[in-house]
Amino acid sequence: MEKKIHLVARQPQKPKLLRVVGYARVSSGKEAMLHSLAAQVDYYQNLICHTPGWQYCGVFSDEAFTGTKEERPGFQKLLEKCRNHEVDIIITKSISRFARNTVTLLETVRELKLLGVDVFFEKENLHSTSGDGELMLSILASFAQEESKSVSDNMKWRIQTNFKEGMPWNATLLGYRYDNGVLMVVPTEAEVVRFIFESYLDGAGTQKIANELNAKGKITRKGCTWHKSSVMKILCNYTYTGNLILQTTYLSDHITKKPCKNNGELPKYHVEDAHEPIISMEQYLAVQAEINRRTEQYQRCNGQKTIYPFTGKLVCESCGKHYQRKKTATGYVWICSTFNREGKSACPSRQIPENVLEQLSADALKTAKFDVAQFEKQIEYIDICQDCTVKFHICDGRVETRTWQIRSRAESWTHEMREEARRKSYDNQYKKILINFLIKDLYFGYMYQKVQVFCAI
Repeated sequence: MEKKIHLVARQPQKPKLLRVVGYARVSSGKEAMLHSLAAQVDYYQNLICHTPGWQYCGVFSDEAFTGTKEERPGFQKLLEKCRNHEVDIIITKSISRFARNTVTLLETVRELKLLGVDVFFEKENLHSTSGDGELMLSILASFAQEESKSVSDNMKWRIQTNFKEGMPWNATLLGYRYDNGVLMVVPTEAEVVRFIFESYLDGAGTQKIANELNAKGKITRKGCTWHKSSVMKILCNYTYTGNLILQTTYLSDHITKKPCKNNGELPKYHVEDAHEPIISMEQYLAVQAEINRRTEQYQRCNGQKTIYPFTGKLVCESCGKHYQRKKTATGYVWICSTFNREGKSACPSRQIPENVLEQLSADALKTAKFDVAQFEKQIEYIDICQDCTVKFHICDGRVETRTWQIRSRAESWTHEMREEARRKSYDNQYKKILINFLIKDLYFGYMYQKVQVFCAI
């Protein structure tokens, strides 16, 4: 019997829509830049919505964030959406808008490629998933990074030129607004500054001053509530005397852009009568003397404050505050100062055991065990993230990321702690049995006496 073969007609399939998002970024918060950002967002929205075969899935943007940094909120939200397999194509203006750091760009593009996400750079007319995409990106990203360094060097030169002429580059402090190279007094904010200085000289502490300002509905320059640390920054700010000390910090690396304290690496400039003062020099000096007096008194009463290896190096990614050491039933932990003071509603961070920090530090530094000397020498600072991620920022510019797991209370107990708990439980049970026995003995003794009295009657 001869076989008969027939071609089965293919059913027409509805074309699958490609899920497309846009990404835009500007490195400054100036009005012109913000207008450019809004224009980019509108452009990508219209482009995606009016392109056949594309499905609009949003536009992510970052304002006043440099492309050399990975910690861009919009950029991270975009990556999270890609990791959830909700994006097919990303459209961005150019390589420099996406990332100026060559390493960051290539790592991100490779990760997205593995996720099946294509990145299209309009200016370069380049797809990341094309055959020569990664090679061209490597070359062009290097140019973008060098361009970023050139821009940074030019900016540093302009800033230093202004410093030499006695002009601040910018200022964002309570009581003043920066206008054409001059600090202009804001009367309503200046009254808050004067209140802080006068209250401190009258004997009030920084926490009490912060509480009074919050009760009056006053906010900081950045629109936050007052804390004792923000009050202390006001009290120590020399600018309120009408004088300036310029170039107290500098940027050592144009990629990390972490400010470094100027300890003589660059010249400093002292400018007298640079602007209208809010407080007198006499008030400022009196406050500094009072701060030193209270500090010395506290140290005499409480002894010298202990400095631990992690002191001042742990930074909460959620609120930006430092972590502090705290003793618990299971041992020492490091906890965000905001969380410790105000609770989970103010900061959603997690506390991390000290022994876990030591293990992660040793692993990040590639040492067999935690070495305090190596840690203090190599680690610049550590970001503690809400998702149990720890980012070690090495002094040479590298970032080592490690994760840890939150153990249950039962898992965190040592053998000695378990034995101690078992002993206490046994003692408590023994005490209960003994008390019950005594109660019964006393009860039966009491009843026996009653019976004897009844029989005697």
